[in-house]
Amino acid sequence: MSSISPQEIKQEFIRSKIGIAGISILIILVSISLIAITVIPVETFQEWNNPGNWISYPKVAVPAWVNYFQSEKIPEHQILDSPVISNRVQGEIIQTSHQFGVNYQYDDFPNDFIYEFTSAYSNSPLIQMSVIRPDGITLDLISSSLPYSENLAIHQERIFSTDEMIKKNLFLQSEHYRFSIQSLSSEDIIFSQIEQNVPLKGKYVFIINAISINSKIELTESKLIIGGKAFGVMGTDELRRDLAIGLLWGTPLALFIGLVVAIASVIMGLLYGVYAGFKGKKTDEAMMRFNDVIYALPALPFLIILSVTISNSIFLMVGFLMIFGWVGIAKVSRSMSLQIKTRGYVDAANMMGQKNSKIILKHILPQLLPYAFASIAISVPAAITTEAGLSFLGLGDPSFPTWGQILHDANTFGAAARGLWWWIMPPGVMIAITGLAFVFIGNALDAIVNPKLKR
Repeated sequence: MSSISPQEIKQEFIRSKIGIAGISILIILVSISLIAITVIPVETFQEWNNPGNWISYPKVAVPAWVNYFQSEKIPEHQILDSPVISNRVQGEIIQTSHQFGVNYQYDDFPNDFIYEFTSAYSNSPLIQMSVIRPDGITLDLISSSLPYSENLAIHQERIFSTDEMIKKNLFLQSEHYRFSIQSLSSEDIIFSQIEQNVPLKGKYVFIINAISINSKIELTESKLIIGGKAFGVMGTDELRRDLAIGLLWGTPLALFIGLVVAIASVIMGLLYGVYAGFKGKKTDEAMMRFNDVIYALPALPFLIILSVTISNSIFLMVGFLMIFGWVGIAKVSRSMSLQIKTRGYVDAANMMGQKNSKIILKHILPQLLPYAFASIAISVPAAITTEAGLSFLGLGDPSFPTWGQILHDANTFGAAARGLWWWIMPPGVMIAITGLAFVFIGNALDAIVNPKLKR
């Protein structure tokens, strides 16, 4: 094997279209990873499997951009958390009002609506909720008192459209409608036209009044949620989680797993194989027989047993992937070491009395670095797909939103049978693209360092 300088490798790589394509994809993946780490709060990553963290999001909603490709518009999920606030004092009566404007331009009814709030009060204030429709009709939704408290109390509550009191109040106001509303849900009644049960488009204003006597009341964390069937860039899953966040966080995790396993495996295999080839004789024979034993062990069954019996920690999985990943590299590096150690400068170093470790590190390993870089690039996809496969089987670390874990959850909830393509395709495509990037880079480097592959 002839020695190739780093400058020559760089020049050859720049001329490789496959190599440039691989580097371009890798730069995009690294940029996505940096965005995920810097922009998305760490709490979102840590709360990935906490259902309470996603209660405000819709269940199995399609990506919002789907509306650009069809004539009938699917209602988008809206989370309104910036109300117009007004306060009024009239004698002993103190009133705080929060108004939410909703511009509804969809061809189907929303799934539901939820009003969330936190209140600070004393005594027992009254909460009233109403809506002004685009046609000017005002519908009273609910009127209820908060729990009595002599001292200042902090109270959190959610008012759901499924509340029986809301449905009863709407039924009492049914004189507005010219069709039967008995079998309809509250959101269907509110968003229906007067003449028929089809959505009424336009601006709706939801008004929440908090009324107290001789005591001030404050509404904080006031939020109105209009439950839609489309949400975000990548939609949501059965557990209401935003899949865009899972895909973004999966990118640095995939790169971490792939690069750590590949780099560690190549370093271990390189040192092991070079030392065995340099020492030769009985040392070489014993080390290669041990290498053959490890090589013959089936990695996947061992990883499955590990996950079931010991731990499914992602860090432990990375460690075992390293253990099984170095043996192939060791065989190739040994054969290269056998060739290099016969060269004159290695014999000269021996005659000068240099230590074996110095000869290996100074004269042999540098000759193998181009091969090492190519091996790292080619080894990354194997580590990523192995982790994804284990996670898909339910043996991965559930606390990390890896692409394999997303696919496992999709399989658990029957996403394929239900036609939830946005839950299945994006993580699969991301795994394929990441693997393709490193395959392109590895093949380009391999063609440079291996003379047999050159034209």
